[in-house]
Amino acid sequence: MEAIHPNITVMQQFNPANIADSTEIIAEDAVFHYYNPKLPDLHGDYQGRQGFMEFFGKIAGKTEGTFKVTPLSITPMGDELVVTHVKDNMILNGEQIEIDAVVVWRIVDGKIKEAWDIPAVNTAETSDG
Repeated sequence: MEAIHPNITVMQQFNPANIADSTEIIAEDAVFHYYNPKLPDLHGDYQGRQGFMEFFGKIAGKTEGTFKVTPLSITPMGDELVVTHVKDNMILNGEQIEIDAVVVWRIVDGKIKEAWDIPAVNTAETSDG
């Protein structure tokens, strides 16, 4: 049986629905990079553990608590990077939205140091909720 890559183990502990439970795997100087032309008020670099909590708190507030992440795949790339493909679901401005995203994570010494969230905004599926 093949061993699970240690960075996948780190990612399995990450819970975007409750960042407070994930702070021990987020480095104190971590950075979360977010850019989405459909959500310009969320653009930016979120610094440290508090920054992760701020970003996921903002998205939860903007979606009235409906934001959910479903992991579809997770692939380690060498000893430092992990690429995840996720499906984000939420109600935004009264519309049910489902969007693919790729997040590239940089993990150093068993902690998340950096993440780049890349949403597929041009192919998001919407339907009246």
